[in-house]
Amino acid sequence: MSEGRPEPDPADGRRTGLGAAGVAVTLAGVLVNGLAYLVPVLAARKLDADDLGALATALGLVAIVGVPGLGLQLAVAVHHARHGPSDTRRLTVLTAALCAGALLAATPVLVAALDLPAVVPALLAVTTASVVLSSRSLGELQGGQRFLRLAAAMALLAAARYGGVIVGLLLGAGLTGALGLGALTAALAPPALAWLTGTQRRPSAAPRLTVAQVTAGCGATLAMLVVSYADLLLARQLLPPSGSGAYSVGTVLTKGALWAPQVAAVLALPRLARGDRRSRTVALVVTGACGLVLVGASTVAGGLAFRLVGGPDYTALGRYAPLFAAVGALYAVTFVLLNDRLAGGVRWAAAPLWLGTGALVTAAATVRPRTVGGLVVAALATATVTTLLMAVPGRRRPASRPATGDRSSPPGPAADRTRSAPAAPTG
Repeated sequence: MSEGRPEPDPADGRRTGLGAAGVAVTLAGVLVNGLAYLVPVLAARKLDADDLGALATALGLVAIVGVPGLGLQLAVAVHHARHGPSDTRRLTVLTAALCAGALLAATPVLVAALDLPAVVPALLAVTTASVVLSSRSLGELQGGQRFLRLAAAMALLAAARYGGVIVGLLLGAGLTGALGLGALTAALAPPALAWLTGTQRRPSAAPRLTVAQVTAGCGATLAMLVVSYADLLLARQLLPPSGSGAYSVGTVLTKGALWAPQVAAVLALPRLARGDRRSRTVALVVTGACGLVLVGASTVAGGLAFRLVGGPDYTALGRYAPLFAAVGALYAVTFVLLNDRLAGGVRWAAAPLWLGTGALVTAAATVRPRTVGGLVVAALATATVTTLLMAVPGRRRPASRPATGDRSSPPGPAADRTRSAPAAPTG
């Protein structure tokens, strides 16, 4: 280990306590979403309409092309939880290169079709590559249950990803200037997160992460995003402009109910990878309880929720608020089940999500609902069926078993090392 680098501590999250770790990860998630929300708020005040639309498009492109980074984080976390630290650099670099290369290759199309300045795809490629490279560190921290450092890494990556853009907007640097500063600060994130993670350089006996594992993680992440956004995309095609706008307001409640309890899935994933079925139950109970609370609150204060999100013109749609919240709550449960399938090595883990997406598109094309209520009912039916399909057990690989009866330390290589070596300092 090089001097000055933090020593990896597999017991970081466990010694601190899952309660404190959960609070830290939740706060980090709030910061990530807060900074992401601040960018368009500032842009609306600093850019003209044309540049504002271009910035929104640019941020959307990074989110879409960066999906493999989320899949890489899942794959690295599961692999690390099962086998301990291993060499994942080659696949990480390959994934980042493919994502950035896709943006660069599509530059002529993006410039022509989306009316973007020619330099923007190159700047987005730098940002995307940096985010994907950083996903490796996030996965290692999550898989090692070092949740305090995971929270710090999430906050650091968010500051690097959005901080430069925010500073550029505040300085009046315009569209390309803000995106250029954003690319510069984002490029600082991978080495900073690698230092925070304290990745070991010595050879590891653990098997290498495979392309198939990364592909499975990427496919599952993509499927989750597609099925949860399919109804919003259909609203643009099926509803009149006023109805489409109203539906987009309702989906804010859906996304809130989907992502609010995700800390449970983050904390549970490493234990699920080691075959801890109790963690699955706890994560499902916490996620389900959170969803019930949000649906209940939407039932009582639906009009207020729509008013806060969209303004007074949408207050009358409050009767649909529980339906939108229920869709998000069901997909939150689905996300936990998806993580459980990935952690257990289930083949075609995301197949029910693709089936659900296909069913929703088919039903919408057949019935062609023309109202907000009709489409959200179709989305709720799809979410219900998809969740039930995800709950069906799949074929799993044998899970590792604890080496001792000590329940305070989950099984696996990391736990074995803590029994045979002096305890490392906590984070």
